[in-house]
Amino acid sequence: MLDLMDYTTISPFLFYLPLLFPLYLISKHFHRKFKNYPPAPFLTLPVVGHLYLFKKPLHKTLTNISKRYGPVVLLQFGSRKVLSVSSPSAVEECLSRNDVIFANRPRLLAGKHIGYNYTSLASASYGDHWRNLRKIISTEILSNNRLQTLHETRANEVKSMIRKLDSSSKAGSPVEMKTLFSELMLNLLMRMIAGKRYYGDDKEVDVKEAARIREIVREVVLLGGATNAGDYVPSLSRVSVKLEESLRQLQLKRDDYLQDLIRECREKKVNGGVDGGGEAAGKKKSFVGVLLTRQAEEPEYYKDEIIRGLIGIV
Repeated sequence: MLDLMDYTTISPFLFYLPLLFPLYLISKHFHRKFKNYPPAPFLTLPVVGHLYLFKKPLHKTLTNISKRYGPVVLLQFGSRKVLSVSSPSAVEECLSRNDVIFANRPRLLAGKHIGYNYTSLASASYGDHWRNLRKIISTEILSNNRLQTLHETRANEVKSMIRKLDSSSKAGSPVEMKTLFSELMLNLLMRMIAGKRYYGDDKEVDVKEAARIREIVREVVLLGGATNAGDYVPSLSRVSVKLEESLRQLQLKRDDYLQDLIRECREKKVNGGVDGGGEAAGKKKSFVGVLLTRQAEEPEYYKDEIIRGLIGIV
């Protein structure tokens, strides 16, 4: 008797199930039209949305979608809506006229760990905190005045690279240009950030520390760009436990390195008559030196975590 009741309860559901799926698809389609949303691929599957459409290489998939549906397409990546924009005029409208609307960042797993719980410039929500971080980067890293101040530093590093290249050429030794330019860029960044360099002929260079930061950067690129199913389908968050643990371990290593950098700059300021950023007194402060000065003025806001987050962005 119980089995018969269970069957009569379940069987109508099984009968109507094939009808529910098409109704769901049609309702999604018309709901989008009533909301005046941009065009989208018709078949939006439950749970996964339009993820089923994507195959490698991704840029070709996006090109095919834009050719079929237009330069502005609304896609559904699991539970997240994604706007694909592929024309210069539409991009300008999004980033110039409606820049505040598009200023927020999605809360992804990488931002939780590498982005200091969504407080770094790359992962923070739009607001006073984000605007302040952007202002610091704009004035102390990207401003014309700052770039002009570092002109001599850049010129010296390029001259150092040319001398090294000339020396190898005279000795008949092969030179891997990729490595040479990579060393140049790291030296330039570190002199701008902390007033120090990792490669060269002088006694202050530290190849071991250079290998340390290179490994951290490699892992940040690898894990920060890794696909996390839980970012798009929250019910699959447990699938990414291994990725989350890797991100957590990476952040510990990254934090240790950045804190060592801050500690070194503090010690130089106290012991050597240096500005806190590794540059000689009287010269323009390095980025860490500027942040340490601001920390002395506003210790409650410019905590070491904020400073580490800003250095990590650069």
